[in-house]
Amino acid sequence: MEDIYGISTPLKMADEKMRYVAAYMLAALSAKTPSAKSIKAILDSAGVDIEADKIDSVLKAMDGKNIAEVVEEGLEKLTTVPTGGAAAAPAAATSSEQASSSAPAKKEEEENDESDDDMGFGLFD
Repeated sequence: MEDIYGISTPLKMADEKMRYVAAYMLAALSAKTPSAKSIKAILDSAGVDIEADKIDSVLKAMDGKNIAEVVEEGLEKLTTVPTGGAAAAPAAATSSEQASSSAPAKKEEEENDESDDDMGFGLFD
């Protein structure tokens, strides 16, 4: 698939392929084995220009496969995909550094809790 400049982009190509896969999945919801006819009907109803070779490709890829298993495999693969946006983890501190740095943090938390208890007035004053 080409954009307005005549350049083929992977995202547009993947989107176009997913239409056929989505139509296959919708056809499978009918509790019947999806066929080229049922996929064409779904794509027609959405106003998609149909390419028979892509329908055949999806049908060949899914031939003899259980849809639930295919979806589960896909979800497992998605767990390995980096999602981005996460900061790099700092280097692990040694055990002595962890012990010395965690003790003062606990004291500060306790002090903050005590200072906020009455906030300058008592409940029954």
